[in-house]
Amino acid sequence: MIAYLSNVLDAPRPSRRGFLKLSAGAVGGLLIGGMAPRSVAAADEDGSFAMPFVHITPENVVTVVSKHLDKGQGTATGLATLVAEELDADPAQITVEFAPADAEVYANTMFGLQGTGGSTAMANSFQQYREAGAAARAMLIAAAAEAWGVPPGEITVAAGTLSAGGNSATFGEMAKAAAGLAVPAEVTLKTPDQWVLIGKDMPRVDVPAKSAGAVGMYGMDVQPEGGLVAVTARCPCYGGVVASFDDAAARQMRGVVDVLQIPQGVVVIADNTWRAIQARDALEIEWDMAEAEARGTDALMEEYTALLDQPGNTAIDRGDSEANLANATAVVEADYAFPYLAHATMEPLNITVLYDGETAEFWTGSQIQTLDHNVGAAVLELDPSKVQIHTKWGGGSFGRRATADSHLVAEAAMIGSAYLASQGEARPIKLVYTREDDLHGRYYRPLHLHRVKAGVDAEGRITGWQHRVVGQGIMIGTAFESFTVKDGVDHSSVEGASDTTYDLPHLVLDTHHPSVGTPVLWWRAVGHTHTAYVMETMMDELAEAAGQDPVAFRLAHLKNDPRLAGVLTLAAEKAGWDQPAAEGIHRGVAVHKSFNSYVAEVAEVRMRDDGTVKVERVVCGVDCGVAINPDNIKAQIEGGLGYGLSGILREEITLTGGEVDQFNYPDYTPLRITDMPEVEVHIVASAEAPTGIGEPGTPPIGPAVANAVAKATGQRIRSLPFTKHGLA
Repeated sequence: MIAYLSNVLDAPRPSRRGFLKLSAGAVGGLLIGGMAPRSVAAADEDGSFAMPFVHITPENVVTVVSKHLDKGQGTATGLATLVAEELDADPAQITVEFAPADAEVYANTMFGLQGTGGSTAMANSFQQYREAGAAARAMLIAAAAEAWGVPPGEITVAAGTLSAGGNSATFGEMAKAAAGLAVPAEVTLKTPDQWVLIGKDMPRVDVPAKSAGAVGMYGMDVQPEGGLVAVTARCPCYGGVVASFDDAAARQMRGVVDVLQIPQGVVVIADNTWRAIQARDALEIEWDMAEAEARGTDALMEEYTALLDQPGNTAIDRGDSEANLANATAVVEADYAFPYLAHATMEPLNITVLYDGETAEFWTGSQIQTLDHNVGAAVLELDPSKVQIHTKWGGGSFGRRATADSHLVAEAAMIGSAYLASQGEARPIKLVYTREDDLHGRYYRPLHLHRVKAGVDAEGRITGWQHRVVGQGIMIGTAFESFTVKDGVDHSSVEGASDTTYDLPHLVLDTHHPSVGTPVLWWRAVGHTHTAYVMETMMDELAEAAGQDPVAFRLAHLKNDPRLAGVLTLAAEKAGWDQPAAEGIHRGVAVHKSFNSYVAEVAEVRMRDDGTVKVERVVCGVDCGVAINPDNIKAQIEGGLGYGLSGILREEITLTGGEVDQFNYPDYTPLRITDMPEVEVHIVASAEAPTGIGEPGTPPIGPAVANAVAKATGQRIRSLPFTKHGLA
């Protein structure tokens, strides 16, 4: 197991083909695209109708099997809507359960493995889940036609009931007969004018259970009989390892069952969480810091700043920016700094493992089931068929549960194996990361610096744009590197800038990816969170240099992107941009495309008497293709906007001597309810295929607020958070 962990973290990474073979081949291959796997339908012993994405019980319950994790973003409701629409089910009869780890059947068709992320859930499932619902409907109709002796075309379906010629039956009553029929090779989907549920506000399928405090929904709720709890003492500096430890005091404490050493540190196993934590605090550990990261924030900033003066690896180079900047009427130059940020999910990380030497089960809010499944099998040296991943609802993620190394599963597997070896028995063990464990000691959005030089001509057109980015590449050193890093450029560091749709014929962008021991990970909206801030605050400064209105200036440079121009026009109109703001109110605007969705935000701010900023209102224009559940789209924009606002106002992870300074919410201050603005969301009616919505609301809020603050104070905020400038 130790050798395996070393391989995962340190060995040369496989090619893309090799990685896909590792991650999914062991469970039967990949579904790269195409229609839903519906070649098999069967009747369970109780007479239920069972297909990969749809189950129907004799009690008339329709269960939609979600291949995606729902961590609060509403994916389960979206998938339920798609199935219910084509099935003509009653939303009240719909339930959702999470699919097992099986990439052959449940792959994310955009990834080639089973997983949730990149705001892809609806985009890759829109056709697939509708087809599943339509196939089930066709089979129910065929069963009814045979039972009643009528042509299938005479049968109508509405609200979960089949009817024809005075006959009627629920789905449940026809489930067993339908399961015995052949699955149709092709299905006819409804046209948009026939939709009854898509485009409407279907109630969230998870709200009743969550409101009632249902037991067992989240990973933290898992309480198997005979279960134990594990917490791990990890080195405070990344890369440090255990040199020696004294567990005598811990072992004497009430409820402690065992103390074990694994590569990640020293694990205390006890009969409940509190006792495990207390015993961990009693451990005396000497750490070997020979390979630990020892640099603090100041040292990293000094190194990063020096790299801003050196050419990096080219992400994009078109036109002749140097010559055109030399002839510009006005030039703006700016340096930006973005700190490390934690994910700070409401539900701390946790995973329960049961390993008996021959089989293993894991219960957790799994975001990339294929990786988790195969890493669990590899660590325990089991055939993947002997490993099960039970996906639970996630209490937030923002990227934290999607790790390229599946380190949570690997650690749990090692604990399960070590406990079995030590105690000679198999018991369920729940590994819990306290909030301090995760916030103080694990994965973050990378620290990034930017340098930009851009100019405008006498007509107010951007003549040239030079851009340099310095920051850790999230995918460098992972199994994803071979197809996410090109010519030394990690796309996640430059997305939103290198692929901007602004008319910039003379653009050059390069990047440095320094090696730092601090582990980094995608954070809600990933690179867009800092590139959008830079692009959109620079657009405001350039508009000012050109003597133009910020909205008009942007529109003049969006001739080739009508959808981005459309949401900008919509947000400006709904915010009353062309009308004077109320007394004391200052407006700022930003527009950004991310995850193939388009979002514009107009922020209205007021400066408090103490000099801090209060964001009073944000008006949003959104184009994410077909709006499957409009209310959920609004909720995701509100949540994403609030998360982004939290990130710019006060949040910051700093390091001293390689150790993180922050531990919990008192010193890593998230958005307070009093900070949350009034939010208006206006959705563009669209016939385009649905695109992502979980993340696109996050990138524009920072620059929109910064641009409003500049209007109010004349101060341009180029280093975050706002607390550095006395504004929050």
